Amino acid sequence: MRKSLDELGELQRAVIEVLWKEDGATVHQVRDALAGERRPAYTTILSVLQKLEKNGWVAHRKEGRTYVYTACRSRGEEGANSLRSFVDKVFAGQPTLLFEHLIQDERIGAEELDELRRMIEKKREASDDS
Repeated sequence: MRKSLDELGELQRAVIEVLWKEDGATVHQVRDALAGERRPAYTTILSVLQKLEKNGWVAHRKEGRTYVYTACRSRGEEGANSLRSFVDKVFAGQPTLLFEHLIQDERIGAEELDELRRMIEKKREASDDS
């Protein structure tokens, strides 16, 4: 079974983030995107991409002599999977308990509550149209 996004290592998550942002990239492009205080070695990035591919996270296509790696799932799909898993583990599979905690959080202001209301109304309208 494939690891969840939360279970990936820090460098693995950073590589996936680059692939999502760039909609695919070569090893050199990933390495350049991650260049900061400490630039990872080419072989390190290649190893990470190969491991992610073996585990079903990425795929590659050949363009000339270069491999271009892409994420197998979108950020939205992974976010939805992680959220479902989180709700199952922390809130016994009950999304309303998650919303209850969010609404009670003092950091949630009127603007965020209004946005939540709009999202709920939009979802309700879409359900009524089905």
